Amino acid sequence: MAQNQTGSKRHPEKALSAVFVRQVVEPGKYSDGNGLFLLVQPNGSKSWVQRITIRGKRRDIGLGGAGYVSLAEAREIALENKKLARAGGDPLQAKREAQAVLTFAEAARKVHEMHKPTWRNQKHASQFISTLETYAFPKIGAFKVGDVTTADVLAVLQPIWLEKPETARRVRQRIGTVMKWAVAKGWRQDNPAENIGQALPKHETIKNHRKALPYAQVSECIEAVQHSNAWPATKLALEFLILTASRSGEVRGALWEEMEFHGGDTAKTAKTATWVIPASRMKMKKPHRVPLSARALEILKEAEALRGASGLVFPSMRDKPLSDMTLSKLVKEQGFDVHVHGFRTSFRTWAQEQTNFPREVAEAALAHVVKDKAEAAYARSDMVEKRRKMMENWAGYLAARSG
Repeated sequence: MAQNQTGSKRHPEKALSAVFVRQVVEPGKYSDGNGLFLLVQPNGSKSWVQRITIRGKRRDIGLGGAGYVSLAEAREIALENKKLARAGGDPLQAKREAQAVLTFAEAARKVHEMHKPTWRNQKHASQFISTLETYAFPKIGAFKVGDVTTADVLAVLQPIWLEKPETARRVRQRIGTVMKWAVAKGWRQDNPAENIGQALPKHETIKNHRKALPYAQVSECIEAVQHSNAWPATKLALEFLILTASRSGEVRGALWEEMEFHGGDTAKTAKTATWVIPASRMKMKKPHRVPLSARALEILKEAEALRGASGLVFPSMRDKPLSDMTLSKLVKEQGFDVHVHGFRTSFRTWAQEQTNFPREVAEAALAHVVKDKAEAAYARSDMVEKRRKMMENWAGYLAARSG
């Protein structure tokens, strides 16, 4: 049987047994190995303590009560601590850091408070935390944020994935935001909210149509993009694309020489400013005039700071056209699983459901060809002034939703 440390071997090797730990009542220190000993107090309480040298200094580390930590577990912890100390590490610091890691719920509230001042839409700010409280906290809220697994995130999303697809998408996005913050804090190496799409059933989509965002949610996407860390020209290009209901290639290839301000600068009002896209850059090989709203002009004014030798309105960091996938990637990184071309659908649906503008005006804004030959014979005007009012209304609608 192991003895009190005063009469035991100097370096005992696994001197204790589980039976001894359970039965011993005499106060004292009972050594085991790797600096580990059982401390029995006069009141009968028993706890594990490890005496170890950390960076040249002898330290005592508490490993927990013997009623909760078994002899085998205490030995395993003591061995790991010894290895870490020998390698120059500090087991005490590692223990403190582990204790400092927040739970998912604590981390989510922290992230919410950090981002709240940057959100112009207070409704979006409140929804961020309320959806997590409703769907994520009951399942993973008490978990240390570094311990949450892909399986845990899956358990949150599966019950609502098909029943509430839009809510599920947002919950997944917001869990991912919390996890990215945890990665930045050094509390984990990965984001478990990513790469789980294959484990979830696919949502039904309309065939032969690119995914589009409901027009009521477009402002939320713009706001998310504005607060991203993307290249400034990329963020400006995406919002400009949405405001003008243009195609990706038309915006990415836009040149300053195509902008007509009728005054020489972007400070003029939106009453006359127009973007004239040459036929060579249009899908239907016909020139297209795009009336510019006041917000579109503000974007161009911001873009002037990025003007380079290429003459591109929205240049890449190398003063080249933005790549075809740049805008799509930016949208998807913010958690919106839609195609950039789908914003034209968002605009068209808004015009149909929220305005009284004639169908042909909305179609002209999209540079769609009039298929009816008789109608086309009389449709000689591009209705640019009527479209100017419509595009200003579209910009106003988006601004009101984000305000």
